Amino acid sequence: MSTDTPGIDPLEALRAPRDPACDVFLTGPVFLDIIFTGLDSAPVRGTESWARGMGSSPGGVANMATALARLGLRTALAAAFGDDHYGEYCWDALEQGEGIDLSMSHTVPGWHSPVTVSMAYEGERTMVSHGHEAPAPAPTAGTGSRAGTAGATGATGATGATGTSTDATAPVFPQCPPRARAAVASLTPGRSEPWVATAARAGALVFGDVGWDETGRWDLDALPDLAHCEAFLPNAEEAMRYTRTDCPRTAAHALAERVPLAVVTLGAEGAYAVDGRTGTAAAVPAIEVEALDPTGAGDVFVAGFVTGTLADWPLADRLAFAGLTAALSVQEFGGSLSAPGWAEIAAWWQLIRTCDRQDPAALERYAFLDDLLPATARAWPLRRAVPTIGFRQ
Repeated sequence: MSTDTPGIDPLEALRAPRDPACDVFLTGPVFLDIIFTGLDSAPVRGTESWARGMGSSPGGVANMATALARLGLRTALAAAFGDDHYGEYCWDALEQGEGIDLSMSHTVPGWHSPVTVSMAYEGERTMVSHGHEAPAPAPTAGTGSRAGTAGATGATGATGATGTSTDATAPVFPQCPPRARAAVASLTPGRSEPWVATAARAGALVFGDVGWDETGRWDLDALPDLAHCEAFLPNAEEAMRYTRTDCPRTAAHALAERVPLAVVTLGAEGAYAVDGRTGTAAAVPAIEVEALDPTGAGDVFVAGFVTGTLADWPLADRLAFAGLTAALSVQEFGGSLSAPGWAEIAAWWQLIRTCDRQDPAALERYAFLDDLLPATARAWPLRRAVPTIGFRQ
């Protein structure tokens, strides 16, 4: 994390001596992301395309972990890392660079890191990935190992039973996740992850993310871990398909009958959420920005919403904050590279209030930031370091 980032702890007023040491736990595959930007069009077969920008960063679940850590949440990640240079780079970037707890992660001897190449153009992205299943770790292990052992004794695979992953790059971690305020789970049709129920029983608020249903069934009953979720955060298309509706807002209300908090992202139209317990609904428009690379924006949105929920903000403030962090992220390239911290948020808030012709009502939507941010901030736009594998300090 940047050394000049304001040290803001969004949960400072709520912390108590017996609280969990971990704010958010998550697990999943870590990729090395190589991102090309500044392409004028999609690559054409048989030709060579030159990109005006390029960077490398940890990707996959690292996008979410980084976004959470940069917002001041104490984040723990359980993942498998290759013992190649890519894996070493990703481990150091997450542990040393972002302060993420990797004590439940492990390095796998002879296993190469999964890689994704992302090409951003015309506001969209095209990705090519490659990876192999991570072997199950040795049954006896220390914690936070860089030498090829699992994160804790008695580790099992992502299935929670046999020690064998069912996903091509699923990590291995102990059956009992750390006690945490929250956990982020990627819900997969037809598959249950026992750690999700364990975390929920231990008091963690589980935030369920979801991807495209390759089976085409779009059956909520095929998401068994949804029953353990505090919040479910699909995009508009996913929400409508799962609820058999033709309106994202109608879909959100339908989902709120299955989960306490239903949050539907609407792309350029913002986001809509329904609190199933109280019936309260909130809608927040998107911030208009010039998008450079949308990679990881969904992860950043979830991280912002988790932060606001743990901080006990009003529903509309959570949506506004999540949308703001996502908007700031798409103006930079890369997934974890682009996740904003409090320095970026403070700089944006300082700038936007000095711009001419700002709608006072729109500014009022973000007035809650005044109580969170320092009085002074770095100048906007900010310049980020672009990590490149192979450079030495």
